[in-house]
Amino acid sequence: MRELTLGHSPDPDDAFMFYALAAGRINTGELRFRHILEDIETLNRRALNGELDITALSLHAYAFVLSRYALLPSGASMGDGYGPIVVSKAPMTVADLARRTIAVPGELTTAFLVLKLVEPNVRTRVIPFDRIIAAVERGDVDAGLLIHEGQLTYGTRGLKKVIDLGEWWRSETGLPLPLGVNVIRKELGPELMVRVTRLLSESIGYALLHRDEAVQHARRYGRDLDLPLTDKFVGMYVNDLTVDYGERGRRAVKLLLDRAFEAKLVPQPVELEFVTP
Repeated sequence: MRELTLGHSPDPDDAFMFYALAAGRINTGELRFRHILEDIETLNRRALNGELDITALSLHAYAFVLSRYALLPSGASMGDGYGPIVVSKAPMTVADLARRTIAVPGELTTAFLVLKLVEPNVRTRVIPFDRIIAAVERGDVDAGLLIHEGQLTYGTRGLKKVIDLGEWWRSETGLPLPLGVNVIRKELGPELMVRVTRLLSESIGYALLHRDEAVQHARRYGRDLDLPLTDKFVGMYVNDLTVDYGERGRRAVKLLLDRAFEAKLVPQPVELEFVTP
């Protein structure tokens, strides 16, 4: 047996994608996967050191780990006309963002990157993603940048939308907003990288074919989400672009990283390196 470490976030869309691997629903041969569930910013930081064999990663962070990791061609989370949302307790406009303090889930998250493209002068404070709504409610910060299921539940807490970054990106480019990706350590070698690519694709395919079963599993990771909302959230971020980026998805990834470099938010131009199964 050979064990590979597999990092992903404790949220419904990742749980859905990796369900078949976690529950032993597909044949992985001699490979075993040790699932490591941590928030996305922690996974981003661990990837900087090459600690995990396979991991979910913010697209923003990918620009900093090019030498260590290659992109898997499936497993991306893209918002097609929707995405992370900035919310506030009191009414606020986009123009106000430069004068307020915004809680963000991490400075390597793609949500942070896109927020800086919207307003380069925004002041931010890093707060774990699952504590941002409470921080906004208490008035610790003026607004919060929500990823994961907070995008669906903020209204029930009396908070107001300032801007949806996915809506903004589509109005700018006409493209979906690439947020999370899956990557694999190049040191594993071409043969193993291809095997893992096929297994991840098979895991996503299994979940889509056995949706009720996989959504029930994913619900365990949806804070404040009932079953219908879990299904809705999974549907937002596990879609055709997750199965395969396609031309449109790859174009969106390239454009976002190009704009990040132009804005001096990543250290170098990014040439995409995908594993080819």
